[in-house]
Amino acid sequence: MRILVTGATGFLGSYLVADLLAHGHEVGALIRPEADAWRLKDVLPQIVRLEGSFDDLAGIRAALKTFKPEAVAHLAWRGVAGADRNNPMQMQNVADAAAFAAACAEEGATTFVGAGSQAEYGPYPRAISEDDPARPTTLYGQAKLAAMEAVREIAEAKGQRLAWLRVFSTYGPRDADHWLIPSLIRTLRSGERLPLTRCEQLWGFLHARDAAAGFRLALEQPAARGIFNLGAPEAPPLRETVLALRDLVNPSAELGIGDIPYRDDQVMILKADVTKLAGLGWHPNIDLLTGLRETAEWYVKHA
Repeated sequence: MRILVTGATGFLGSYLVADLLAHGHEVGALIRPEADAWRLKDVLPQIVRLEGSFDDLAGIRAALKTFKPEAVAHLAWRGVAGADRNNPMQMQNVADAAAFAAACAEEGATTFVGAGSQAEYGPYPRAISEDDPARPTTLYGQAKLAAMEAVREIAEAKGQRLAWLRVFSTYGPRDADHWLIPSLIRTLRSGERLPLTRCEQLWGFLHARDAAAGFRLALEQPAARGIFNLGAPEAPPLRETVLALRDLVNPSAELGIGDIPYRDDQVMILKADVTKLAGLGWHPNIDLLTGLRETAEWYVKHA
């Protein structure tokens, strides 16, 4: 299949590109001219690099005409860092997604797979299923939800198959430094006391390779229509994950568990009910300890 990936230079996008290539697909990657494609360095010779930016829809249309994708995986998004979760720029992503979906349909793409987020749901005191009402509490979550609704309208009007994958917490080598696991590794390696909450949260972490396989499945399978949760089926106490990482990186490191109070809006359970995606044949292959070991070793090697 000829598949175009946006956000290909990002963390999850880079894993998806590698996964698609490994399974014999022809991959085009929409990359901003100024973007640093370091995550793709091992696969750049195997992909069709298409320069384009969501600030220039005409350029994106030209890229679509050149590559003529059968399917599209839309992972690009402005403002994914925590500090940007309530930045009004989030709403620009809605217009970007709608215009892109329409352009893809007009250029003949019959499948559109979008990267949503668990933030669309807002907090729940239990595992979240696709049937749960969406009640986002951040502009990021509201924008993801609005983007999904806009793309769904366009897909229905244009006869496209739409799959929208709401991604829960992911991790792995090459992640951005500001996320929890990379920042824990960095602090543990420094030997400094690591200030933490009481770490009672139940939190599932999914390896990025398993997440990429979920996106590939949604691209490949005609039965993949609608909203799917993509996350770890198990959500152990965060304390267990932190202790496992401590033992892998620096067993003598001092953990300040309980040093930081919970926020008023602290999410205490982040667990995905993935029954729907599992029904299409998806399941994670990388257990948490194996994935943490691989991730820690990568960050030590690339420090």
